[in-house]
Amino acid sequence: MKQSKFPPGWDEDRVKRVLAHYEAQSEDEAIAEDEAAYEAQDQTVMEVPTDLVPAVRDLIAKRKTA
Repeated sequence: MKQSKFPPGWDEDRVKRVLAHYEAQSEDEAIAEDEAAYEAQDQTVMEVPTDLVPAVRDLIAKRKTA
């Protein structure tokens, strides 16, 4: 059997909890969560061309470890 690889800090239990959260959410709750993310003052939501996503992820990862 193939062993699953999780990001640092994640394990199978955490993945199951996240899935359960989103599967149990109503459509209204999901919309409210999305709207709250757009209104957050400490984050920005923007569109990025798909081919630039890996570079953006790398920049974010480097900033978090710096």
